[in-house]
Amino acid sequence: MLDFIYYPVSGILWVWHKVFGAIPFLGPDSGITWALSVVFLVFTLRAVLYKPFVKQVRTTRQMQELQPQIKALQKKYSGDRQRQATEMQKLQKEHGFNPIMGCLPVLAQAPVFIGLFHVLRSFNRTGTGIGQLGMSVEANANTPNYFFSVEDVQSFLSARLFGAPISAWITMPKAQLDAFAAYGPIPTVLNIAVVAVPLMVIASIATHFNSRASVARQSPEAAANPQSAIMNKLALWVFPLGVLVGGPFLPIAILLYWVSNNIWTYGQQHIVFRRIDAEEEEKKQAAIARRADNAPKPGARPDLTKKKKKSATATDGSSSEGEPEIVEGVVEDSASDQVSGDGSTSGTSKPKPGARPQSNRGKSPKRKRR
Repeated sequence: MLDFIYYPVSGILWVWHKVFGAIPFLGPDSGITWALSVVFLVFTLRAVLYKPFVKQVRTTRQMQELQPQIKALQKKYSGDRQRQATEMQKLQKEHGFNPIMGCLPVLAQAPVFIGLFHVLRSFNRTGTGIGQLGMSVEANANTPNYFFSVEDVQSFLSARLFGAPISAWITMPKAQLDAFAAYGPIPTVLNIAVVAVPLMVIASIATHFNSRASVARQSPEAAANPQSAIMNKLALWVFPLGVLVGGPFLPIAILLYWVSNNIWTYGQQHIVFRRIDAEEEEKKQAAIARRADNAPKPGARPDLTKKKKKSATATDGSSSEGEPEIVEGVVEDSASDQVSGDGSTSGTSKPKPGARPQSNRGKSPKRKRR
């Protein structure tokens, strides 16, 4: 049913097993070879998901920046859920925000986890529980497993990691443990626990510190959100505790997957966060530099060139529209009225519009003779 997941996962695991199996001091039957194959299966997946992870970090940060506007929309349209959803989509579209991108790395890892769990269980199909085929030990050893041939299946059954098969788990039934009898001593619960318990503890601690690094980068507004506070507590304490509780029921290879995935995440987070912080600091410094270039220097007069140009433009426009045109003949007539033939100024000259009338101080008005 899920062969489209199982075959790619087993194919990547098969490739890495061939790579590490070709190393002379390891060989194809070594438990370290199979353990490294699982680890590099994780690294392959995470390398493919690097860009979506960067997008996830940017989306999370953008979500924090939009929190005030989101809260305002929720408050404004609290009585109209449909309008609230419409406005929320409009806000996300305006800012190029895609919430699905924030979930893509997690969603992509889930099928790989399921596929790896199934492929590892399919190396030992002697169980009779739910999802088990109940094969005999001999039939199981001579049945291929997706990309793995019969020889690969037998190599996997004979491999030991510090005395424990990497497909075994602490609570594994004795009937399934007997499937390893033909390839070495039957592993005991103690053999498996010696390898599994340290991996469980490391995986739990790594999960906690990864969650802690993510929570530390949240804005105060986002951390104060009740839903975010609940999710933070789950990520910090419940999920790491879940690894310890569920660890006895998980194969050693799955615990290896968990540890290597958390180690990759821890390193990748610090690299991506440092890169994004550097980009934001560069943008911040560029904005400060632009403001400094535009600001007037201390003690210098403000540049009035632009203001003069604007005022000159406004004056030209008003004079061309509001003032009447001066005709050459009118100028000559007014000049002839003001100056008489002997060069004396005429007393009947009209004052200019807006000017005060001239007063005849010191001169007695001439009386008209009768």
